Amino acid sequence: MIKYLIIDDEPIAHDIIKSYCDLLPNMQLMKNCYDALEAFEYLNKNEVDLIFLDLNMPVLKGFEFLKTLQNPPKVIVTTAYNEFALEGYEHNISDYLLKPFGFERFLKAINKTFSNPLNEQKITPESNPISNRIFVQSNKKHIQLEVENILYIEATGNYTKIITTTETITIREKFSAFLEQLPKTNFVQVHKSFAIAPKRINSIEGNIIAIADYKIPIGKIYKLNIVQLLK
Repeated sequence: MIKYLIIDDEPIAHDIIKSYCDLLPNMQLMKNCYDALEAFEYLNKNEVDLIFLDLNMPVLKGFEFLKTLQNPPKVIVTTAYNEFALEGYEHNISDYLLKPFGFERFLKAINKTFSNPLNEQKITPESNPISNRIFVQSNKKHIQLEVENILYIEATGNYTKIITTTETITIREKFSAFLEQLPKTNFVQVHKSFAIAPKRINSIEGNIIAIADYKIPIGKIYKLNIVQLLK
């Protein structure tokens, strides 16, 4: 049994991490801590195997908190700030999850952290539909999306537009980073700025893909991806 602690000042972050951990075998939540001082007090009397640690917290920051621990457990950092990644590895953390992160990336971090990988066969969309969902952050709101409902995604500078069957959501995350979070079998990049859900294609004519009422261009270097779809 892997005993874990969540340290984050945002309640929604606790909900996301716990929902992912609930899909995994042998994961046991020991305590929800909303600041580092609360966690420090708990760890003085109890032991855990893993900490999910946010960095930007009031009173005592994440890395400052780590310095106070004599024998820290394994640590997976969960943060919205990628500029601290290098410093994180200096503290010997196991992995660095950049918010928002999907279940697939989360599972990779768990398997990387522990030498005996968890049995992924037990964690599939068929066994539990929540594994086919992803949390994204738009402005200050976290939104849970059904991956099945995404039609395509589009790059717009440092932002990504997610077009679903019911709405369009814009998130402050680069296109390539967000695409990496999505199941590779469910999405295909067809242009430097577009990736689509193949099962949503209505038709392909010339260099244009029709999905619902949308027209998506096919980039020259991505035509092979379309050819493979048509086989």
